[in-house]
Amino acid sequence: MTLRNGLDSLLRPEDSVLVMIDHQPYQLANVNSHDPQAVVNNTTALAKAAKVFNVPTILTSVIAGRGGLLFKHLTEVFPGQEVIDRTFINTWQDSKVVDAVKATGRKQLIIAGLWTEVCVAMPAIQAAGEGWDVTVITDASGGTSVEAHQVAIQRMIGAGINMMTWLAIAAEWQRDWAREETAAALTDVIIEHAGGSGIAYLWEQQLLNTPVQAASRAGL
Repeated sequence: MTLRNGLDSLLRPEDSVLVMIDHQPYQLANVNSHDPQAVVNNTTALAKAAKVFNVPTILTSVIAGRGGLLFKHLTEVFPGQEVIDRTFINTWQDSKVVDAVKATGRKQLIIAGLWTEVCVAMPAIQAAGEGWDVTVITDASGGTSVEAHQVAIQRMIGAGINMMTWLAIAAEWQRDWAREETAAALTDVIIEHAGGSGIAYLWEQQLLNTPVQAASRAGL
């Protein structure tokens, strides 16, 4: 297996395409690898980060009439965008999804979904075998058990698939805080969804904008 290293292996927004798979009520109801609230938060954060960097994002569900519509937190990030509803469990066997990905002309394929061991692993492994550079966002995904999620990750790593979390990919897309066209918008996502990191940033801004009192400067 070719090692994933070097500058060219890092993800770039202009080369990335995101597929978000089956973030639906039925699947969430049996996620036991993560706190469901965290999954919703991380999924929303990933979608918002993709929007900040103009990364094309394909939304897909499976038999939504029974499994439920995608989380409104997700569809509200992309208002009016079609959600591709499938019957295939393996998203990569659905030609409409694959055609939508190919139409972007990008080869860095980012996947997140429910459940990790089923609806993430199958398309990730198939796409990797077809030559796509595949990354799975593990904290915007979730399995039916901790074991199921972890074994799926191990299986995908064995297939040469890259693993990341939503904040890591957002930082990799940003790469340089001098990129002012995205820095402010990404910071807003971090404040809203990155928990302690967002609070720490706000605290830092408070300290930077708080005048130092004369007595403090004098050491009194």
